[in-house]
Amino acid sequence: MSMNPADWVKDTREYLVEVQGEYNKITWPPQKEAVSGTVGVVAVVVVVTAVLGVIDFGLSRLIHLVIQ
Repeated sequence: MSMNPADWVKDTREYLVEVQGEYNKITWPPQKEAVSGTVGVVAVVVVVTAVLGVIDFGLSRLIHLVIQ
């Protein structure tokens, strides 16, 4: 990388043009698909959280019994 600030500006401008070009290539999913995907992720997170909570509770009770 050169030490000339004019090159920094040129390189930054070139980078931003390339980023905009890549951004324009993105195909966004329809809203219905995005919402259903989000709902699916939230459902999986809730189930995994509940399972880990039950396991944690059971192990903590087991440790409590062993310590007594």
